Amino acid sequence: MWKPPVLDKTLPYALLGMTAVTGVVDAVSFLFLGHVFTANMTGNVVLLAFASTGVPEVSVARSLTALCAFLVGAAVGGRILADAGAQSQIRSAISAFGLEIAFLSAATLSAIGYKSASSSPVLQLYALIGLTAVAMGMRNAAVRKLGVPDLTTTVLTLTITGLAADSSLAHGSNPRWQRRLASVLAMFAGATMGVIILRRSVFAALGFAVVVSSVCCVALLSSLRWSSQVQASMTAEQHRV
Repeated sequence: MWKPPVLDKTLPYALLGMTAVTGVVDAVSFLFLGHVFTANMTGNVVLLAFASTGVPEVSVARSLTALCAFLVGAAVGGRILADAGAQSQIRSAISAFGLEIAFLSAATLSAIGYKSASSSPVLQLYALIGLTAVAMGMRNAAVRKLGVPDLTTTVLTLTITGLAADSSLAHGSNPRWQRRLASVLAMFAGATMGVIILRRSVFAALGFAVVVSSVCCVALLSSLRWSSQVQASMTAEQHRV
């Protein structure tokens, strides 16, 4: 059966770009939103546990807000892709990615004038936590549904484990090692860029995340349209034959 080339070509690169965005968002949330993660829920659950035992500089309210908002976003993303078949998964995922961009854009606007968790209004702080977490929840639900190996865009533990456990040293065959390494480097690069841009402002860092996410989404949409045109041409050619 003919397979849209977007699945094999554009999608992995787009997901690598989104992995870099995760690094940016986690840099913003951890460094400027009061030591909370809004993209990495593994880390956020651990921080919630720390906060519940009275560890200073972490907050139950902030971590719980991030977790609940992420769950809301994941539920919305899951609903968008719930009835998507094999042929419509990419289109549905692009819709979820578009909503992610919308929420990241709202977070960017909310970041205007934002300084730090200790000096900015509480409403502005929690708006940033909630909006970025919802965006990341939507994206993670869509990426989970797509199921591209070693490109979860958020969690790297299994990816790094695979690099070692499937390596030649472990008598493995090194499957997809380039993709795994690229995923780690993308997250590292995104977090690094996030820190650098944060020296200017939170607004600039989130704006950068919106731009990268938009480029990835446009690339997917363009590839999908091209794939549809190729498929239509092939179908028409078969009918003529």
